Amino acid sequence: MTEHAHEPEHQRDDAQAWAVERMAVLLTEQGIPRMMARVFAFALVDDADRYTASELAEGIRVSQAAISGAVRPLVHMGLLDRVREPGARSDHYRLYDEDVWSAIMLQRGPLLERWEQATAEAMSQLPEGPGRRRLNETREFMAYMRTELPNLVKRWQEHRAQLHTTQTGAEATPATPEAEDRETH
Repeated sequence: MTEHAHEPEHQRDDAQAWAVERMAVLLTEQGIPRMMARVFAFALVDDADRYTASELAEGIRVSQAAISGAVRPLVHMGLLDRVREPGARSDHYRLYDEDVWSAIMLQRGPLLERWEQATAEAMSQLPEGPGRRRLNETREFMAYMRTELPNLVKRWQEHRAQLHTTQTGAEATPATPEAEDRETH
């Protein structure tokens, strides 16, 4: 084989590595430790649906020990699921849910409720004034988001189902106003 015969695979590997790192940077900016971010980003970007620790290590080019330290909190956070096939000697990891973002968003409900409780407690200690009004607005915002979250996820799932039914095997185009503008111009 010529050197050019491997070019598409190398290009795919490079593109995938770039996409993983891009997503990992975004996740680390949100406070997720770097190795955890890279593992989750790899599971999100790669085409396989489950991975051994060895496959994750190979995919992001790190040691298995680094993977071990990253998958435990990802499983605990509900971002990855650990499964073991009957008779298998190693665990496999997969995204927790096929609709991973709905699952992640719904997990935020208890956090929003804790914000409501904490701001209410803090407000009870403060006299009337701008600080108390800001805390009240924070509490109201968190309550609003918590109650609207299931509706938002339901609308997303309906939208997602529509996306899946309109795809004809071609790569999906993001359903954004910008994408619609490109299609009409």
